[in-house]
Amino acid sequence: MKEYELKYGCNPNQKPARIYMHDHSELPVEILNGRPGYINFLDALNSWQLVRELKQATGLPAATSFKHVSPTSAALGLPLSDRLKRACFVDDVPELDASPLACAYARARGTDRMCSFGDWVALSDVCDVTTAKLIKREVSDGVIAPGYDPEALELLKSKRGGKYNVVRIDPDYVPAETEHKQVFGVTFEQGRNNFRIDRELLHNLVTKNRNLPESAARDLIVSLITLKYTQSNSVCFAVDGQAIGVGAGQQSRIHCTRLAGSKADTWFLRQSDRVLNLPFRPDLGRPDRDNVIDGYINQNEEDVCAEGNWQKYFTTRPAPFTREQQRADLDLITGVSLGSDAFFPFSDNIERAHRSGVSFIAQPGGSIRDDAVIDVCDRYGMVMAFTGMRLFHH
Repeated sequence: MKEYELKYGCNPNQKPARIYMHDHSELPVEILNGRPGYINFLDALNSWQLVRELKQATGLPAATSFKHVSPTSAALGLPLSDRLKRACFVDDVPELDASPLACAYARARGTDRMCSFGDWVALSDVCDVTTAKLIKREVSDGVIAPGYDPEALELLKSKRGGKYNVVRIDPDYVPAETEHKQVFGVTFEQGRNNFRIDRELLHNLVTKNRNLPESAARDLIVSLITLKYTQSNSVCFAVDGQAIGVGAGQQSRIHCTRLAGSKADTWFLRQSDRVLNLPFRPDLGRPDRDNVIDGYINQNEEDVCAEGNWQKYFTTRPAPFTREQQRADLDLITGVSLGSDAFFPFSDNIERAHRSGVSFIAQPGGSIRDDAVIDVCDRYGMVMAFTGMRLFHH
């Protein structure tokens, strides 16, 4: 297939629309089911690069959940604790532990379930049946992978009334070294960002504390590779082999850090006893439970515990999760890793990171205020590496 006609571009008024190879060669993708759109393919091709790099860097299967050309999370195929399984709504899948790929997907999809609603999924490995079963029961637009087990493919084809988008990509495809795109009729050209992110990137430790455990180095690598495919400015919190908070597309670095930190906080608090034991009505669906949990933790649009509201969601009225109680839980957390796609211009980012349990940081360095940033890291006993490499992505 040398070209594929799309229904429309980013918006319904943007026609005609298609994807094709600039050199008129065969496309490296095969549509096995559905009819992916313009944004679907943007998500698919960006997300595939992310999981491919994670697999290359760590040797572990990887998965990511993408929305609007940025990851909501990315994760490696590590086992989930019983508490995390409950928080990710996968504690009813006894075969989960036997599939590292399914574990990666469960982590990626379960991290930020609000933002993952209607996502695009990328898998580093051939999709097995367990992973397909997990994908089938979530609200999602499509999936890209290097292949699918026959039974897994049939499960995915039955999703969304037979219209679910399933794409296979050639795992051996290597793009040209130079890439192009057009904006307002003007063609841009640049070399592809083939910069390799691995353990060697973390050797320049600039803080007094230079104790960087291998688990933290792994998490920093997860964070940095995730940032490589996140719309800039961007910051990513990671722990236990997964991205737990992504702040994407913010004009201010501190707003990136605040956004990513608040998502990381929500991920931690989802695993608290107060949230895990919420007395949901049995007829409340998974997406509605996600909305209620977010409201219960973040106390935003609706007080879900208020009289007249709680009856819609719970069998009994739960006690509110107060800010003081949440802060007490979050103050116990340490060992979180944080990556930034560009230098921190002010030390306020480190102060905010500390509030979400960050102990390890990787950033390019190069700010005129690097000394102030290092001083705050030293005050909290953090380890920070200067990578010397910016990771902007647009």
